[in-house]
Amino acid sequence: MSNSAPSSRAAVFLAFSLVWFSSHVLAAGHPDYADALAKSLLFFQGQRSGRLPPDQAVKWRSNSAMSDGSAANVDLTGGYYDGGNNVKFNFPMAFTATMLSWSIIEYGGRMDGRVHDARAAVRWATDYLLKSAKATPGKLYVGVGDADADHRCWERPEDMDTPRDVYAVSASAPGSDVAGETAAALAAASVVFRAADRAYSRRLLAAARDVMAFAWQHQGKYSDHVGGGVGNYYPSHSGYKDELLWGCAWLLWATKNSSYLNDLISLGANDDLDVFSWDNKLAGARVLLSRRALLDGDERLEPFTRQAEEFICHILPNSSSPSSTTAYTPGGLMHRPGNVNMQYVASASFLLTTYAKYMATSRRRAFSCQNSRPVTHRNLRALAKRQVDYVLGDNPLGMSYMVGYGARYPQRIHHRASSMPSVAAHPAHIGCQEGYRSYLNAPGPNPNVHTGAVVGGPDENDAFPDDRVDYARSEPVTYTNAPLVGCLAYFAGSYKN
Repeated sequence: MSNSAPSSRAAVFLAFSLVWFSSHVLAAGHPDYADALAKSLLFFQGQRSGRLPPDQAVKWRSNSAMSDGSAANVDLTGGYYDGGNNVKFNFPMAFTATMLSWSIIEYGGRMDGRVHDARAAVRWATDYLLKSAKATPGKLYVGVGDADADHRCWERPEDMDTPRDVYAVSASAPGSDVAGETAAALAAASVVFRAADRAYSRRLLAAARDVMAFAWQHQGKYSDHVGGGVGNYYPSHSGYKDELLWGCAWLLWATKNSSYLNDLISLGANDDLDVFSWDNKLAGARVLLSRRALLDGDERLEPFTRQAEEFICHILPNSSSPSSTTAYTPGGLMHRPGNVNMQYVASASFLLTTYAKYMATSRRRAFSCQNSRPVTHRNLRALAKRQVDYVLGDNPLGMSYMVGYGARYPQRIHHRASSMPSVAAHPAHIGCQEGYRSYLNAPGPNPNVHTGAVVGGPDENDAFPDDRVDYARSEPVTYTNAPLVGCLAYFAGSYKN
């Protein structure tokens, strides 16, 4: 818009805000969390790689990467593209699967008819992760696609002709981080499918045990050994102790085998931190282990409860916690520098909601942050709700950061398939550089609405340019939506229409 018409801009902003408020806020003043939950799950269909099923609802996507794995004479079709590119990175994909599973385990009872969609989203990842773990004895495949070559092209996944190199870790090129996360994903999913598909659950758990043993026996960072740019895009900055802790925590839940408890206690992973992400799992593992301490009274895990509360003290606003190390925008959104801030918002909100659940169930009344006023489970839920509501449009711009939710949402997301015409609409091949010239830099909205995609979000001042080239703020990723699914399910159950 031109700078010469501030009054017009204000009128347009007010109109957008009123339309959004009237159409997507319930009578009690809350967003329509159930609608957002359904859309957040639909997003995963738009990220699918491989042969799409007959019930595929996202019709602008078609089969893609049908020869993945052939470079190593194995079948590695399926799985998810992590964001707006066409590479399969197993490290964040496995984290996505773990968080989707945890969302179902904690909040599946609040998903109503959507729990089937949630399980399908998990299975699309875990079917692929099983292939990655079982295709070649002694190897764990950790990615498909030359990431550097892919990022030099702007192509639909159905058209991609960049190298589909295959990457793996082994005894001579270890990757305890990606192996530990893969074990966590398979173990968590085994709990999800225990009642729905017992045979599949047993397969998942057997593979999780094997991959976890591999992670312990051959220790090292995968990004030190894997080429093709894979380690450059998702390097393990935090090392691999956090994934060993995380994997053991999930296997302890799935098996009740005390050997995993002994292993995780022996790790001594005591770093202080204020982040939970695809890279650093310590905070998530601590909250997960605190469940056993708070609900089952296992005193051996009490130190993890204290560490979980220390993490929460770091992410609370400084008005509530003297030990806060987390910045907030003027509009109230948690904000970390770097790419795709909403991933941190979603993962932190999930831990807040889930630890609040454990507190309420165990009747742990409160804890304090450096002798500040008591922090209750209601405080944690209120902060999580504030973050989720911001994502859904309760923010200074009146913009929903979930595509397709509300009347105003991002139109130019950084996503190859969404930004280019579908194969049905444009059957002819669109080449690598033509995509850049004709679509990446095009001024108009994306032709395919990627419903449910949550973008990186606004900057530290609540500003959002809606610029397709600005991947830090405009790219959606699977590991934002996965923990958000749990939050939305919780609030959908709490604030029904």
